[in-house]
Amino acid sequence: MGNYRFILSGGGTGGHIYPAIAIANELKRRYPKAEFLFVGAKDKMEMEKVPQAGYKIQGLWISGLQRKLTLKNLMFPIKVISSLIRARKIVKQFKPDVAIGTGGFASGPLLKMAEKASVPCVLQEQNSYAGITNKLLAGKAEAICVAYDGMERFFPKDRIVKTGNPIRSDLVNLKVGREEAIQFFDLDPNKKTILIIGGSLGARRINQLIEKELGFFKEQGIQLIWQCGKLYHDEYKKHDSESVKVLAFLNRMDCAYAAANIIISRAGAGSVSELCLVGKPVVFIPSPNVAENHQTKNAEALVSKEAAILLKENELDEKFETTFLEVMNSEKLQESLGSNIKKMAMPKATEHIVDEIEKLLQ
Repeated sequence: MGNYRFILSGGGTGGHIYPAIAIANELKRRYPKAEFLFVGAKDKMEMEKVPQAGYKIQGLWISGLQRKLTLKNLMFPIKVISSLIRARKIVKQFKPDVAIGTGGFASGPLLKMAEKASVPCVLQEQNSYAGITNKLLAGKAEAICVAYDGMERFFPKDRIVKTGNPIRSDLVNLKVGREEAIQFFDLDPNKKTILIIGGSLGARRINQLIEKELGFFKEQGIQLIWQCGKLYHDEYKKHDSESVKVLAFLNRMDCAYAAANIIISRAGAGSVSELCLVGKPVVFIPSPNVAENHQTKNAEALVSKEAAILLKENELDEKFETTFLEVMNSEKLQESLGSNIKKMAMPKATEHIVDEIEKLLQ
């Protein structure tokens, strides 16, 4: 046996897509003869990223509710009905053995129809504050894989399994040393290095902050690896220099992490899980423009265990320099933050999630 059929849905953002791909990759490793089908939202990034990873995907006409009254909101009920009908057809034709949802709007109709067809369902929730889709689906799920404690606030306690979030395989065993990493970025091995990561698209407020503080960093003798994102690279590439490396993307995250003494980052679930594994001191600047302010809650879960520093966007002008210097000038604090965040790492998350899926195949 092994010619199972797995249907997966998760999308809208990389935080939902990459866990789904990681889970599919591990299932494929264990069951090379298995068939896979992803289901996403027609106009979202999963329609590009999933085929790039080597999997088939079908699209639903679905999107989220806007915060204000718009024409898109008036279309929402029609989109839901259309997506449910399409999802039912997909499930009927594909006949999956298990359905896996990692969050995002498309996973709602798909898992709802899978459950109606008596297909066992597994959810994976990346954040410390559960997304609306997973909350709605939780009642019928066989297992709900989570990354944080206290998730019984959102889900039935008897179905929660703490597995952690899937991590890119190249980061699980960081083999690059600092010397090699510094050389890769053509930086000075005698200077402290700060890594700034705002996500693949970039983070406007973080970029504004770094530009404003370039003089401050220079005074401190600090060099930067600044991933500003593809949306902002044209605007900020003028600052690229011997001690400030301005990049749209970081193709070698292993080198970026190995080179860094301190990391400044958004607090998306995927980033948080990676940074736990890396075990370096982190200053989180969460995006306030996300559903249910989940990035702030992700960061707070680490701050409560003295594993990270949190600065809110509205505090940056007032607190950034003093907070940063407090971390920069204290080796003891850096060691403590790095040690505490490392304790929260769950490097075998993908394997543990797939273990839960395997239980449903028997």
